[in-house]
Amino acid sequence: MPDPADQNARPIAEDAGLPQPPRRRRDLRRADGALQDAQTGTMPAVTPDFSNTPDAGTPVPRRSSWAEAAAAADQTSPAPSAPITSVPAPTRRPARPPVTAQPQATPQAGQPAEQDSGTPAVAYDGDEAAPPSSYVPEEAPEQAPAFRRIRPTTADIIADSPMPDFISSPGLFVKEQKPRPVGGVRGALYSLTGGAWNMGPSAKQREEDELGRRISRQLQGSYNTAVLSLKGGIGKTSTTVGVGLTLAEFRGDPPCAIDANPDSGDLVERALGEGIYQQASPRTITDLLANIEGVDSLTALARYMHHAGRLHLIAGEQDPEVSDSLTAAEYLRIRKLISNYYSVALTDCGTGVTHNAMSGILQSADNIIIAAGYAVSGAKRARSTLHWLASHGYEDLARNAVVVITDKDEVSSRVDKDAIEEHLAGICRQLIAVPHDRGVADGDLVTLDVLKPETRRAYKEIAASIVDGYR
Repeated sequence: MPDPADQNARPIAEDAGLPQPPRRRRDLRRADGALQDAQTGTMPAVTPDFSNTPDAGTPVPRRSSWAEAAAAADQTSPAPSAPITSVPAPTRRPARPPVTAQPQATPQAGQPAEQDSGTPAVAYDGDEAAPPSSYVPEEAPEQAPAFRRIRPTTADIIADSPMPDFISSPGLFVKEQKPRPVGGVRGALYSLTGGAWNMGPSAKQREEDELGRRISRQLQGSYNTAVLSLKGGIGKTSTTVGVGLTLAEFRGDPPCAIDANPDSGDLVERALGEGIYQQASPRTITDLLANIEGVDSLTALARYMHHAGRLHLIAGEQDPEVSDSLTAAEYLRIRKLISNYYSVALTDCGTGVTHNAMSGILQSADNIIIAAGYAVSGAKRARSTLHWLASHGYEDLARNAVVVITDKDEVSSRVDKDAIEEHLAGICRQLIAVPHDRGVADGDLVTLDVLKPETRRAYKEIAASIVDGYR
């Protein structure tokens, strides 16, 4: 019959060098009542014996159990009280399969070294702590990872995907809204369905929107457009007012119109109306020149200006004896002052190109508008104006000029309008025709509200064309 487990445990532990298991508490009395041993069921006090503890420099024999191997490694490690001179900085190392380290004890004198080929050693480099002297560095064999992730995680997808540019690409987070149709069948259908059916703007509306974008283009600096002609009464001042009001409607900054007509110009009367202008303070360009040194702000400049909505105007001199006294140098002083506060300026030059202020106007102009009519004399004078500019050092102004033909008098059918347009179109950058409109032909107040849609469309084309010429 085999011995009990508690009787076999002590001899095995003694042979292996392990701590002995405690004896069972039991009564060791004989049958006659006499004590068989000094122990009567209590554990005797054990005094530790340090005589068998090996020194730090004494080699530790290799044991077959893991407990003895761990004790031998602890004895060969430096004492806890030894000072640590330096701690290597942690470095990020590539992931590799985990390997186990088995210390190899140095054999004692007279004993052969034991070979343990089944346990791999760990290879160390300069970034890791130095191993004990009993370690034998070997190359760790490659081991296949125990687990491999096949499907990428959300963090991996975010790390691999490029970061969106929130500033230059705001449309990544907002759906593009289709423009709302205005007028016509599309606009009526949109209004009846409460926006559920949005067919988008028509081709005509898209063209109107494009004109508005061209007019409202942001400008870097101040620009000036001169409106001139060689013949009076063909729509020069009405074109200046209509284009100025159109610029004021679409641009974020208000434009300014200057009356430099030497023949008692009526620019302000056409923009405000005769009655309102007579009730206002009669500030003119002559008053501004007399006090120009004291004008150092837009507030101070506003005292000498008139306002037709968002269109700001400087009135011309009404006295014929004084109106023709405006020189080129004086106009340049006015233009320099205006350029400090306005990005777009229109100058009504009056009739002719030879009066005193004309050289200063052309010198500071960025582009020009040539006013013409469908009459034979009006078309010839417009062509003569372009030839005069090209022959007097203003080739760029003539080449980039915008010719505006206003059907002011509604000429008879004997006049070939198409032939006049073809005659002028080849010598300028663009030719635009303004249809006959009583709101322009009466010679009184010009307001966009009373003009025909075709007339307003023509003024929008003129405004967009001159803004396109600002480079």
